Amino acid sequence: MASIGFIGAGRMAEAMIKGLIARGVYSKDDVVACAPSEETRKRVSSLGVGMYESAGEVAGLADILVLAVKPKHVQGLFESEGLKLKKSHLLISIAAGITIETLKSYVPDSRIVRVMPNHCCAVLEGAAGFARGNATDDDIELVKRIFSATGLAVEVRERDMDAVTGVSGSSPAFVYMFLRAVVKAGTGAGLTEDVATKLAAQSLVGAGRMALETGMTPEALVDNVCSPGGTTIEGVKVLDAGGFEELVEKAVSASVERSKEMSGR
Repeated sequence: MASIGFIGAGRMAEAMIKGLIARGVYSKDDVVACAPSEETRKRVSSLGVGMYESAGEVAGLADILVLAVKPKHVQGLFESEGLKLKKSHLLISIAAGITIETLKSYVPDSRIVRVMPNHCCAVLEGAAGFARGNATDDDIELVKRIFSATGLAVEVRERDMDAVTGVSGSSPAFVYMFLRAVVKAGTGAGLTEDVATKLAAQSLVGAGRMALETGMTPEALVDNVCSPGGTTIEGVKVLDAGGFEELVEKAVSASVERSKEMSGR
């Protein structure tokens, strides 16, 4: 028997597997996964984990299962392919927009936790929100261990999962757009693209750590960088004039609304 199985072995699952092994939460021998694609199986098997073709095989080998298929494939997995889970199974779903109620209709006897991770878990700096269904406190501690191995994990109410999708699931793309713009300005001012990217990206990493570790509000952090009559305040004025914060808020809200649509809300 394995300790944990992944139903689906795409990029998110692969990143999680790497993190779990790197942080010593599980060994290679503890992990199994499945994928219908031979190419995917070959790629993920290079991590040293057991790879299988069908979800049924993985379900028979592990009681902790991570549902990591695309949302559009969830119904077919249980109805067309006939995947059956037992009372002993803990199902951890990272399928965006699939509610605990929907999952419960497929696996009425299993314990369920719904999770929204983000792709930054690939570098062990992910941000995941999770909501418990009928999971036990021990299950929740296990989920925290699993997702803390690849970054930050916080428990939220299920009705807040759409907000988590916008705030952490989608927001890295918005940050990359900001990064691209900063790099473009840097190269325009004479830096090489490599140097501009490294300086700007590290500044984003540092800004995130400042927000997490100092306890300061975003407003206080902005003020902390801006000196009256200095360089930063001039850039802040431009962003304010262009409605930068309002635009970002609209982008996050659009992602939240799409998540609600996918959840049938």
